[in-house]
Amino acid sequence: MAAAIHHHHLLPPRLLSVHPQPPRLRIRRPLPRRAAASGAAAGTSSSTAAAPPPTDAALQEFRRWVSSHGADAGAGAAAPAAVPEGGLGLVAARDLPRGEVLAEVPKKLWLDADAVAASDLGAAVGGGGLRPWVAVALLLLREAARGAGSPWAPYLAILPRQTDSTIFWSEEELLEIQGTQLLSTTMGVKEYVQSEFESVEAEIISENKELFPGTVTFDDFLWAFGILRSRVFAELRGDKLALIPFADLVNHSDDIASKESSWEIKGKGLFGRDVVFSLRTPVNVKSGEQIYIQYDLDKSNAELALDYGFTESNSSRDAYTLTLEISESDPFYDDKLDIAELNGMGETAYFDIVLGESLPPQMLPYLRLLCLGGTDAFLLEALFRNAVWGHLELPVSQDNEEAICQVIRNACKSALGAYHTTIEEDEELLGSENLQPRLQIAVEVRAGEKKVLQQIDDIFKQREEELDGLEYYQERRLKDIGLVGDNGEIIFWES
Repeated sequence: MAAAIHHHHLLPPRLLSVHPQPPRLRIRRPLPRRAAASGAAAGTSSSTAAAPPPTDAALQEFRRWVSSHGADAGAGAAAPAAVPEGGLGLVAARDLPRGEVLAEVPKKLWLDADAVAASDLGAAVGGGGLRPWVAVALLLLREAARGAGSPWAPYLAILPRQTDSTIFWSEEELLEIQGTQLLSTTMGVKEYVQSEFESVEAEIISENKELFPGTVTFDDFLWAFGILRSRVFAELRGDKLALIPFADLVNHSDDIASKESSWEIKGKGLFGRDVVFSLRTPVNVKSGEQIYIQYDLDKSNAELALDYGFTESNSSRDAYTLTLEISESDPFYDDKLDIAELNGMGETAYFDIVLGESLPPQMLPYLRLLCLGGTDAFLLEALFRNAVWGHLELPVSQDNEEAICQVIRNACKSALGAYHTTIEEDEELLGSENLQPRLQIAVEVRAGEKKVLQQIDDIFKQREEELDGLEYYQERRLKDIGLVGDNGEIIFWES
């Protein structure tokens, strides 16, 4: 079995199962799952913290632009302003009760697929063959090239040139996340964006010089990708991807723990024909205080670092993804795949393991399936097909249980050996003052990953110590047919 421990999901890693040889673990890293809202928030975080705030003149012009289109809901509840954590945020212009509307951004201000189609870029990109994010990224670059002539010029002028997202880190800075899943994920993302850029550069940018009169570089395209990844609200992705000016300035706080959405898309005006993006405050806010929302309670620190350029000192954000895969070289590949599919799984399975939480319930059965072989292979026969998963939910045999412990512990040892610092060294760094933001991100992510790996290793180490006391399939079966008592004694029948 090949095993892979990794973190989140565009490019999956693998844990391969190879029998009858003992399983082995291989580390590989995936790309992250999703993009989310803009902004920022220890307590609060800003996705624009790496960039200096725009000039006062640019900010004033943006405020006028927002107000002229009624995007501030006409009530002046919130105003864009420079905030202490860096970049811009939304600040309460008066005392705001929970649920107060902060913004109602009309559809005409959104940068989305409809805006692409309506622009002079629409004909160049054709009939929608591009990925939505690629099309909107090109629109950002096209409108930036237009300068003051763009209807979005005031908005573009206040966008940061980069964030603290790891996609913008230097090679030296990336050395600080050596060995982490975040590093491989970051490099995978950049390779993916590079591939998309090369395609659109050849097919669209170079073929439409009138739309892109200057040189468009990979760094330009990466900037547009980073803007989308850090500023698009979590549910507005895929075909619905949209940048929402003004609303996307709202920053993040881990003090906001509610999963309730802080926004909605609704109709307004006569017969509700005018579509607006409506943003509300999730809590009471005093005049002059910054307004925050929760970006996504389910994101790990690695995802927060990749998407926005911040982390939280919160153990529930420390996670590691274990990826298990049925190897095509496994002699029982077809049977194992059939069993996995019958139980809602597949050739590859991803298990997010969070610090302080128990293992995902399907992980042990899937592991036992991958390691199944030898004298236990009878469970793969068609006779057991509908019942085998129930058997896999409990220990099958001591050999099988020992194999899953060894494969996971070897994987953890290999993964922990790839880091260039210890947990103790990271904790000491985190206790120091004035840590640079990117170093803080690096240390929190790598420390969190190592803690989860150590937790996984501890779980399977304890399981190894309990192997002799576990009840296995054969013993359970003998009990079921009355040949073994509850205490394991053999029952003899008198004739």
